[in-house]
Amino acid sequence: MTIGTEPVSRRSDTAPDDEVGTPLSGEHQVSQFIGAIAENLRNFRRRQGLSVEGLAQLSGTQAATLAAIEGGLHTPDIATLWTVAKALDLSFSSLLSSGGDVGTTVIRRSESRSLTSSDGRFASRALFPFRGERQVEFYELRLAPGADIAAEGHPLGTVENILVGRGAVTIATGDGTHRLEEGDAILFEADSPHSYRNDGDGEAVLFLVMSYVL
Repeated sequence: MTIGTEPVSRRSDTAPDDEVGTPLSGEHQVSQFIGAIAENLRNFRRRQGLSVEGLAQLSGTQAATLAAIEGGLHTPDIATLWTVAKALDLSFSSLLSSGGDVGTTVIRRSESRSLTSSDGRFASRALFPFRGERQVEFYELRLAPGADIAAEGHPLGTVENILVGRGAVTIATGDGTHRLEEGDAILFEADSPHSYRNDGDGEAVLFLVMSYVL
């Protein structure tokens, strides 16, 4: 794999593995969430024979940031996770999953953990358990007034189906710009760049079902 014209070497780390860091305080759900991201990032990176520095080059993310995420010392924002997942050729939820069978799971809002953008104007909450592999993901998206969120294309064949639960938004896809009011829905191929903009004066709430081709 390459960045521009410069090759990026893949190699196994030569240093002994250290334990994934565990936050010293906070609720159990938050610790579990951060720990799952830390463990998954480390495992997927090493499975592909990448050093931290190699993944930093592929993803355009600072090596120190990646090391802090792997150590459980930093909760990444949405953009960082999407960028790293794309560099590793993974679905977004692969970095969140803690493995195991799903069974029956109740996801309490009070116990949920949302990922936010760096400016805090966009938040995404997974409405599925962080366990096991999946082909379909379900999210609650919240956009502050005026928020304009750009997303790179997801893996080939990815489809997004969005319902506007509250507010009014403009969604730009590969084949045009679409204005949606509360109760409207849209389905589009999401393997090309797309964006979501909140046109209203209040918070917009969207419900997103994302389907991958496995």
